[in-house]
Amino acid sequence: MDPDRPRRAVIGVRTATTDDVAAMIGLHEEVAAEGTWIATESPVDRDRLARLLVESIESDEQLRLVAVDGERVVGHLGFNPSGSGVMYLGMTLAADYRGQGVGTAMMLAAIEWARAQNGVHKIELEVWPHNAAAIALYRKVGFQVEGRRRRHYRRRNGELWDAILMALVLDDVSPGSPHLDRLSLEQETPG
Repeated sequence: MDPDRPRRAVIGVRTATTDDVAAMIGLHEEVAAEGTWIATESPVDRDRLARLLVESIESDEQLRLVAVDGERVVGHLGFNPSGSGVMYLGMTLAADYRGQGVGTAMMLAAIEWARAQNGVHKIELEVWPHNAAAIALYRKVGFQVEGRRRRHYRRRNGELWDAILMALVLDDVSPGSPHLDRLSLEQETPG
């Protein structure tokens, strides 16, 4: 965070409504235009994104939060089911609100929601390896690195970017697999 930039207080983190969709799309476009932090690249397919946002807002099985400062949407976070009991997290935050606790506030609200859901046992996400601030945030709220997707995402310029897989296990009480681990992935060398 720039020490000369004043800290702002976020008015709140709340569940998104369909009235927030236009602002969420605008924010997504701003962050996508940076070309650094999220998978979406410019130009954003506004119609497709609007459909996805409305579907997630109207779904009982998904969560869509917004961080607001007054009337301005400065962040949004979504949970989408990615498997039985696993939620996939994606987050977008305005550049001038990064490093001020907004991401933490959204993450804590989302984790609280997930813990209250019957059957959700894990939250997963992917983050670019160069996004040190996001990785630090996710670690701060309890996420752990589970792996790396090497040269996995092709960018429009032809580059192949890695992604770090991180997750937060919510259910550490249910028994795990009774089978012995026959392969030590840590000892493998990339081919």
